[in-house]
Amino acid sequence: MNDAPPSRPPTRPPLYGAAMWRQVQHLLLNLPIGLGGFAFTVVSLTAGLGFSITVIGLPLLAAGLAGCRAFGALARRRARVGFDLDVPGPGPVVLARPGLAGWVIAALTDWLNWRSALYSVLLLPWGILSFTLTLVLLVVGWPVLPWAVRFLCTVDGMLIGSLLAPGALTERVKELEDDRGAVVDTAAADLRRIERDLHDGAQARLVALAMDLGLAKEKLADSAEAPDPEGVQAAAKMVGAAHGEVKLALQELRDLARGIHPAVLTDRGLDAALSAVAARCTVPGGVKVQVDLERQDGTVQRPDSAVEGIAYFTVSELLTNISKHSGARTATVDVWRSGDRLMVQVQDDGRGGAAAYPGSGLAGLGERIGAVDGLFLVNSPAGGPTSITVELPWRTRAR
Repeated sequence: MNDAPPSRPPTRPPLYGAAMWRQVQHLLLNLPIGLGGFAFTVVSLTAGLGFSITVIGLPLLAAGLAGCRAFGALARRRARVGFDLDVPGPGPVVLARPGLAGWVIAALTDWLNWRSALYSVLLLPWGILSFTLTLVLLVVGWPVLPWAVRFLCTVDGMLIGSLLAPGALTERVKELEDDRGAVVDTAAADLRRIERDLHDGAQARLVALAMDLGLAKEKLADSAEAPDPEGVQAAAKMVGAAHGEVKLALQELRDLARGIHPAVLTDRGLDAALSAVAARCTVPGGVKVQVDLERQDGTVQRPDSAVEGIAYFTVSELLTNISKHSGARTATVDVWRSGDRLMVQVQDDGRGGAAAYPGSGLAGLGERIGAVDGLFLVNSPAGGPTSITVELPWRTRAR
């Protein structure tokens, strides 16, 4: 028997509530605002085009277009307040050159400015129509007023969205600029890390090695002039210590090279490289790696080296985080191809609670993956388990 109380359907907003009156207010204001926008646009653009043969013509036209752009921003705010339509605004205007000439060129070549001018012109006839219909419905069409104003606001929103929203190309350029910034920051951080590792590790050991070999050389030179068994033994110890420093320096250089781009990844691909990373992971129960990139004919097709490198370093960092912070006993790594995407999923049975908050390592991974049009999804409830899924674009390796 189910004793749970019956679920109630979600409550709907009242037909004649505050939302409807905000829509009515928006439609009634279309006429006076449209009249002002129409007058400004026609006068400023006509004057700018008329004086375009003079020095002040083009700056006047650019100023008129800038005013139309501001009018478009007002229309987007009105839509947000009037009927909860959130149209994204454009980014700041990028000047090709400094000064007045650069500003004029940017204003004249920005398509959003011209579309805003077209919206300012079209708003007057639309404002007359929407104002008249709304006013008539307020007087004699009371029963159908909520549905009618909703329809009129839908048409209004279509007009705003088609003319005042940034174009897909503009949004893509903005996204690529952000991704380029993330890639540049990541590359700079990697260079600083490599420089720090060389300075603190292999370089320091090689300096100590040079000093030890210099002292040993002096000892051997002194022993050659005057036989000194103790000096020879001391020189032999110095050479032995230098030999040990050489081994440590070589190991640190190998680790550094592995951190830049491991040879096993280049030679044998993701399966062998990720298996090597999993073997070094300190999770008590081990890490199970499953890489399935086989085609129907049985051959293994490898992704582009850049995508392959991002997948490798992502898994490597995630396994390092699991070893240090999760308290997990086992972990799994699954890699497969799904259409034109390379899928990577890393799971562990740890305590969970991982989140890609700003400044964290997971956020940095997400930015690096987003820079190549990838996706980074974290599912880590408190108490675990944690599952992190990565989608990368599949680009076939060139022959």
